[in-house]
Amino acid sequence: QEKSCHLSAALLGEDSEISQDQLYELLKYAALGKCHKAAQPSWCRIYHQSHLAGVVVVVLHGMSQLHFYRFYLQFRHLRRLFQHRFTFAPSADFPVSLYGEGADLKPQNTAQGLTSTSSECIPKSSDLQCDPIIQRYGEKKQGLTSYTLTLEEQEKNDYPIKGSPGCKGYISTECDQQRTDSSPLFGLDCEMCQTVKGSEVTRVSLVDARGRCLLNELVRPESTVLNYCTRFSGITKKMLLPVKTRLSDIQTRLKNLLPHDAVLVGHSLNSDLQALEMIHPSVIDTSLLFARTEGRRFKLKFLAKAVLGKEIQCEQRLGHDPTEDARAALELAQFFIDQGPTKVVAELNLEMLLTAEKLAEVSQNKAVLQPQGCGFQEQLNEPPPLSKPCFLDCLQVTGQKPLLLGRQGLDSSDLCQSNLSTSNKQILQRALEDVPLSKFSIIQFSLGAEYLASHLHAGLHEKVRSKLTDMLTIYAGPFGENFCMKSVKKEFGRCGPIQSLTVVTETFQPYVCIQYEVLEAAQLAVESLDGAEVAGSCIKVQRPVTAAMLDCNVLIEELELDVENEGVIYVAGLKKSLTETDLQEEFSQLKDLETLFLPKDLQSGKHRSCCFLKFQTAQSAVDARETLNGWSMKGSELRSRNALAAGHLWRWIWQMNHSNGKQGKHIFYEKMEQLSDCEQDLRKQVKKLDQHIKKLYRSLQNNTLCVVLFPGVN
Repeated sequence: QEKSCHLSAALLGEDSEISQDQLYELLKYAALGKCHKAAQPSWCRIYHQSHLAGVVVVVLHGMSQLHFYRFYLQFRHLRRLFQHRFTFAPSADFPVSLYGEGADLKPQNTAQGLTSTSSECIPKSSDLQCDPIIQRYGEKKQGLTSYTLTLEEQEKNDYPIKGSPGCKGYISTECDQQRTDSSPLFGLDCEMCQTVKGSEVTRVSLVDARGRCLLNELVRPESTVLNYCTRFSGITKKMLLPVKTRLSDIQTRLKNLLPHDAVLVGHSLNSDLQALEMIHPSVIDTSLLFARTEGRRFKLKFLAKAVLGKEIQCEQRLGHDPTEDARAALELAQFFIDQGPTKVVAELNLEMLLTAEKLAEVSQNKAVLQPQGCGFQEQLNEPPPLSKPCFLDCLQVTGQKPLLLGRQGLDSSDLCQSNLSTSNKQILQRALEDVPLSKFSIIQFSLGAEYLASHLHAGLHEKVRSKLTDMLTIYAGPFGENFCMKSVKKEFGRCGPIQSLTVVTETFQPYVCIQYEVLEAAQLAVESLDGAEVAGSCIKVQRPVTAAMLDCNVLIEELELDVENEGVIYVAGLKKSLTETDLQEEFSQLKDLETLFLPKDLQSGKHRSCCFLKFQTAQSAVDARETLNGWSMKGSELRSRNALAAGHLWRWIWQMNHSNGKQGKHIFYEKMEQLSDCEQDLRKQVKKLDQHIKKLYRSLQNNTLCVVLFPGVN
């Protein structure tokens, strides 16, 4: 079984900042490996480097961490696809150190006949009409009820139907309420074995619309097992020996879990319902939703990779994970409903991606049979000459031909000489063709010079600083005239470290303005103290109401769901006398605890009254949070919630809060109107850029190391 190459870099807190040298050593080892005397990176590990299919570095010219968080909601795919994120502190122009000065970033010609031309990558409008998805659902975006199977479609695809001859004794879910476009979706998947009776369930998983697992149970078959189908199900005889749950128990639990208007989602869901011996009237089958011609169907594994950018059913793992499959099917349906048929067809072009995937597999197999140095890379044109030694020179010893794509005028050194008309879209199309043929690729996108002016960057900096300040700030009150400020500070201090606390005197009754040092503390205060009695008064707790804060709840929700925060919880109420060793000892009883991060004041070095705990699984984090809320430690009551800010973001927020906000303010106010107009366009450009990254990412082969670099504006 082929080993999977993967990166391990579970850093938390201050360690989540990396230097130029650290990134350089990661790329060097990934490209060269031990056989060329490259050393493993000092700060992370690449396992099975020899199985790397390639390295892709995407450079977003002129953009920095500031842009990422100013346009956090627009970078929807980028933040969901990439599981590791680090603050990058370059000591020089890092792209130049990669390419070398004067590098000619021109599109490279591919070997003839191996890839389609860029014009062929985009379906024409006439082709859209012939697409089976458009023929089935039309071009317009519709609600979920338009994608549920009709009774005739269910009958045609072997779904259990009430009253049909083969469904005698089947149990109905009793979900008979009228469906609407706002009915809840549930993902369902089962693993089966072969018994003397036929196909019987051995494992059942159900997830809700947010992907949360509601049911994941092993089931003991009623009949004698002939084949456990372990290769696909992962189920063994030993696993089922202690299991007492029977099919009837699962049927009852599903009936109790599903509301009366539930819509079930699955991939070839008819097999699951037949094995469960259950009838459900409203279903979305993703194997039919993403329609193909002549009755063919896409596999769930392919759709998850092509549409969601997710790897499921990994070969190195024994059997499928039904929860993972149920979640993938659910997200595929949500994507289809959210985007609509036209976007699914025009932007994904699934048939082309499937063909490209098969070609890549054929190419990889052929390359394995060729002698060293005679791979496909030799069919590419010679790389552009580099005027001074750089990272890419290292690749010369391997005979690899690096791929360099970019736009003209990307910086003052004229690093990227290319056709003036070359746009980000054209670069993407060329990358989709050429990247699969190259072991090392650098793709450079740019927003354009008009968006990178210094005064616009300064304006963005002030807007981000101002919004972060508002998100860290809460107002509490009203209080009585002679309220005790010490009591207020003590109660709100239990939510986390306070930066400032002031009394608001402009109101009829006194209010208190509290600015915290971490986002989690402010959110915890809003969630736990709104409506509570503090200092003898029943108070309301809220954030400032400004135009910039109208999407605050959306932003908080997205931060909480960020892959960086998966399995990480925030704990407040710690006594400052406790050391990291004390905390490790106190928290040692928590299951699957992986890392503890104790934030410190970056000036004094003293730790704050809170910490972050990272767990091996999201469920362990949920269990720990429930355990810790109200837990007494050394006489102090703890409070806990899901993390919102990854380690690098916590550090950055601290720096933003302690920077001089007045610096250059005349620039901000003079240019604010111009910035407002420009920022609207910038949002659209960033959204397009995010789509480009998604498409490029989804076209990559398995075991490809992909790095997206925001190199900054200096």
